[in-house]
Amino acid sequence: MLPLLLAAIGGYLFGSIPFGLLLTRLAGHGDIRAIGSGNIGATNVLRTGNKKLALATLLLDVGKGALPTLLAAQGGDELASLVAGFAAVLGHNFPLWLGFRGGKGVATTLGVLLAISWPVGLAALALWLGSAVVFRISSLAALIALAASPLLMLAFGDGAQVVLAAVLALLAAVRHHTNIRRLLAGTEPKIGGKSPG
Repeated sequence: MLPLLLAAIGGYLFGSIPFGLLLTRLAGHGDIRAIGSGNIGATNVLRTGNKKLALATLLLDVGKGALPTLLAAQGGDELASLVAGFAAVLGHNFPLWLGFRGGKGVATTLGVLLAISWPVGLAALALWLGSAVVFRISSLAALIALAASPLLMLAFGDGAQVVLAAVLALLAAVRHHTNIRRLLAGTEPKIGGKSPG
């Protein structure tokens, strides 16, 4: 049980580092939570107009999902690796230091997928980018990519990895509940458009 506990704690603490918030403050943009949707992720950081800052946030958020997952796997314990990855996404979504109000976990989830099965991670990333280009709606692109990940994992992963991918996809859908309502109503903003807040 100790390796699982350490994996959970380490994954959560690393995942809860709010890179989007830290980077925007360091760049002089103030509190990212007061901009656009109020989210701490890369999509909202892009609303500052600083593309390099948004890219840095994206890469760091992917990394904070991948790194604890990979580190926990070094001991040869797959379950510890999966626990660390799940905890990292929980840390991003519900960070202790921000009153448990974090992001939606898309980039961090992609990092976890890349770490546990790189073909699935790359396929999900390609789906995310492709859907964003076609539909120009960030939330829809994320939901499409993560909804497909359990199906992709069936081809490339094992049973436990499929379960994790499905749980993370469900968690992402829950975190996007307001976006889903706007998508159904046809009011979700397109990439580059004004956020509804």
